[in-house]
Amino acid sequence: MPTEEQIREALTSVIDPELRKNIVELGMVRRILRHDDGRVEVTVSLTTAGCPIRAHFQQAVSDSVMALGGVPGVGVDFDVLNDSEKQALQQRLGRGTLPQGALAQVKNVICVGSGKGGVGKSTVTANLAAALQMEGMQAAVMDADVWGYSIPRMLGVHGRPSISRERKIVPLEAVAGVKAISIEFFLDREDQAITWRGPMLHKAIRQFLEDVEWGELDYLLIDLPPGTGDVSMTLAQLLPQARFVIVTTPQPAAQKVAKRAAETALRYDLEISGVVENMSPFRGPNGDRVAIFGEGGGQALADELEVPLLGKVPLQEDLRVGADEGRPLVLSDPDAPAAQALFHTARGVIAATPQELPTMQPPSGPPLREITGTELPMVAPDQTSPKPAEEPQGRADEPPDEQARPAA
Repeated sequence: MPTEEQIREALTSVIDPELRKNIVELGMVRRILRHDDGRVEVTVSLTTAGCPIRAHFQQAVSDSVMALGGVPGVGVDFDVLNDSEKQALQQRLGRGTLPQGALAQVKNVICVGSGKGGVGKSTVTANLAAALQMEGMQAAVMDADVWGYSIPRMLGVHGRPSISRERKIVPLEAVAGVKAISIEFFLDREDQAITWRGPMLHKAIRQFLEDVEWGELDYLLIDLPPGTGDVSMTLAQLLPQARFVIVTTPQPAAQKVAKRAAETALRYDLEISGVVENMSPFRGPNGDRVAIFGEGGGQALADELEVPLLGKVPLQEDLRVGADEGRPLVLSDPDAPAAQALFHTARGVIAATPQELPTMQPPSGPPLREITGTELPMVAPDQTSPKPAEEPQGRADEPPDEQARPAA
């Protein structure tokens, strides 16, 4: 019969799918009880009472303990972390709040980023979501480019989301069944300008992640704003399970800037699944190969990052027209060269990502830090006490919290 220490070690293979840490490291294993007949009972403390993947946790815990041998049966029950335990875990994770289970049924979160605007990142995101849907996957798009939102136009979906019984925002359904959420859905009119500062952006992004009823998804694609600003850093901190896909054009200038977006992901220990080269060379009417934006930038970036080049999407007018009219090219003309390249990209993403919830997959990121008392800065008796730092002044134009949440 395995010892309690052996059982606890076996449970380190059970991963919280949103926090991407094992339940032992997170302090979620409340009790291990060994009976004389060999049966084992395990109590797991969840971060939220309404965890939608309780059954997945139950199966993962049972499988990991049964794999030790000498255990005829495993009983698993659940309770919820109390407030002090949640606060301690938040400190160890460096987070203001713990996830509420909104993304617990999402198998893969893919952040689509670029170093600069104008490389077709949103066009790639919209078509990639539709292509994944056509490949038999359930896909959704979260438009995190709050200032330059364009996913509603590209997916041909507009309107106001409804609210579920659980007081969650229900995403709108776009072409081919792709779910979508965007700040446009909460504005007074289409194409209304957004003039928010960082705090409001941060709160809107958090609401998209925590208050939207995403349900069961194979892929949640997040269309990031260009660059490495507030939104990218917020998402990187809130989504330790996310992977990045970097979009660039072939020209060296775009490729060099796109590398900065990749460095943001690596700084937060997020995995980069690959690179997509958009606006690649194409065949002209006379059959000649035309490289308007040069060539080789995507492969050079992929080689530098040591990740695969997932696809090379040739420059094609129909791709742009379809995006402007809300008709992704992969649906309207799947045999077009650009559409075929996007399908190839979608298959590359599928091959590079798990197809099951990550309750039994390796954790990600560095180990959790231990919280200890903070040592006060002491001054030697023969030294002059340092002048206290001047308190930073708040900005008068920062919005209050109650103005920061989009109206549901």
